[in-house]
Amino acid sequence: MPTVPTVPSGTLMIQGTTSDAGKSTLVAGLCRLARRAGAKVAPFKPQNMALNSAVTVDGGEIGRAQALQAVAAGIDAHTDLNPVLLKPTSDRGAQVIIHGKARMNLDARAYHDYKPVAFDAVLASYRRLQARFETIFVEGAGSPAEINLRDRDIANMGFAEAVDCPVVLVADIDRGGVFAHLTGTLACLSASERARVQGFVINRFRGDIGLLQPGLDWLEAQTGKPVFGVLPYLHGLTLDAEDMLPRELRAAHAGAGMGTANGVLRVVVPVLPHISNHTDFDALRAHPQVDFHYVRSGSTPPPADLIVLPGSKNVQGDLAFLRSQGWDAVLQRHLRYGGKVIGICGGMQMLGREVADPHGVEGAPCTVAGLGWLDFSTTLTREKTLANVTGTLALPGAPAAAGYEIHMGETQGPALASPALHLASVAGPRPDGARSADDQILATYVHGLFDTPAACAALLAWAGLGAAEEIDYPALREASLDRLADTLEAHLDLPRLFASMREPTNR
Repeated sequence: MPTVPTVPSGTLMIQGTTSDAGKSTLVAGLCRLARRAGAKVAPFKPQNMALNSAVTVDGGEIGRAQALQAVAAGIDAHTDLNPVLLKPTSDRGAQVIIHGKARMNLDARAYHDYKPVAFDAVLASYRRLQARFETIFVEGAGSPAEINLRDRDIANMGFAEAVDCPVVLVADIDRGGVFAHLTGTLACLSASERARVQGFVINRFRGDIGLLQPGLDWLEAQTGKPVFGVLPYLHGLTLDAEDMLPRELRAAHAGAGMGTANGVLRVVVPVLPHISNHTDFDALRAHPQVDFHYVRSGSTPPPADLIVLPGSKNVQGDLAFLRSQGWDAVLQRHLRYGGKVIGICGGMQMLGREVADPHGVEGAPCTVAGLGWLDFSTTLTREKTLANVTGTLALPGAPAAAGYEIHMGETQGPALASPALHLASVAGPRPDGARSADDQILATYVHGLFDTPAACAALLAWAGLGAAEEIDYPALREASLDRLADTLEAHLDLPRLFASMREPTNR
């Protein structure tokens, strides 16, 4: 393994010219490099807006990207890594999570007024991390050039100015217009913010770097700031997404329409408007025996052996969406012809008789009919269940399973007498979820089941894959983090980039 340059103590913030520019990935790679160099390193994201989340060691909830970055850094995921998490419940509102706990639902204007309180939480977490770690890599959110969000900003330059840390701007050349993105972002910043930007990283480049060089020379001459490096487009990384669905919307290695008779299981997941924790399916997308498809609004679902209803941040709204898209009829036909269905968290709740929201957790108080395939009902609650869990699947051989619970709801009914899992607890095994009497439907509150090799193989076998291989998804993630770090080391001027770091002056 190549020698990693010494990583200095201090803080460096990675901001992006756009959402999905590569901030999360760059921070993860830098954390892995620092870990290799023996530094005590932590990732940090002041404010995150995402529906993919993880349960922390201290029993809270943070963005999934920060949990991945914690893996890269070799530390436990803790709520201080992402003190403010916003989980959208509609186009204009979000659940506000502070230090891992859901506090309230606010619309955009009300949250803007709340930001000073949220910023206090951000600074408190940052100071605690400073006391524990030598090096902190901070991830911004969206873009610092969003003029309408500059007032009371806590996610980008507002944070950088408050703690006096240097900034590196990353831009995605695959989108096109990379030089306009970088120079335009600088033009939108104040003089002190522009001075804070130490240089640039260009991400997702494909082609001949020699053809890009004149542009890099122009950029450096135009701005007076260095390009720390150009990162190639890395295909096939197995890394948890912060929020956006993967750019490749289906596994590319399996042939469409092959079916279980040819040793491939066809798996379909509808893309709900408020889909949450779609990282549940990353292991399936990476599995060599799975032909995986996300199905977007307006698209016709392809033939499937297994349909999975995913988690949702707005179960009632997403139920209405499924019906408007004809998925109720799709599921009825699928089950009639012997197909299997799995419901995870919100997807589980949808499979029951009804979903009641007496407290207005997801909107106006009401009760809506579920899909009716399992004999139970769910009542949404104000308190959120957050837990990392282990146990066994209620399938042949009782394979070991692990995952996490993130849900606001209590489910009761006869169908729960035939559980999907038995989870470990201090009081002894406790049941979770349900299996239908005909064994075609399995429902669970547990996210992340496919990440455990034995559980994934058992679920695929239950769904019809005769000889399901066990793949070690955590090992694939680790290999991807190492590949990412190797790429940063090969393509970035790390000594120059690390030289831009410094200890904040107002600790």
